[in-house]
Amino acid sequence: MKKTKITYWILTGLFAFVMTGSAIPNIMVNPISVQGFKEMGYPIYIIPFLGWAKLLGAVAILVPGFPRLKEWAYAGLIFDLLGATYSVANSGKAFGQWAPIFIFVALGFGSYIFYHKKLKETAAITEANQSDFRIKGSIQSV
Repeated sequence: MKKTKITYWILTGLFAFVMTGSAIPNIMVNPISVQGFKEMGYPIYIIPFLGWAKLLGAVAILVPGFPRLKEWAYAGLIFDLLGATYSVANSGKAFGQWAPIFIFVALGFGSYIFYHKKLKETAAITEANQSDFRIKGSIQSV
């Protein structure tokens, strides 16, 4: 359980850090972001929206609880990264300019996989503790 939790938090922390680092320039409508979006033919007004969506997604995967919100956040962040990869690749950029995005996609998938491993292990421990409690309770009542 401990290794799973540590791995989960390392991957999730790195993923949230990367997505937040990408979100802030978008929120601030950084000139480099504007140039990149113009080169790909996207409207400028979408930049701050994507920035806020990434920031909220990063917060959602870090906050404990809210499993349904986490699922949506993971999906949204991965869609953002895959969409960015597709857009940059199809805008004629060299392979070396868009291929590294797959590292961040892998980080997101790793975080998501270990999130579910952590949930399963926590559920198994909770179930074991509850069955121990039921056994002890029935022994004491006899």
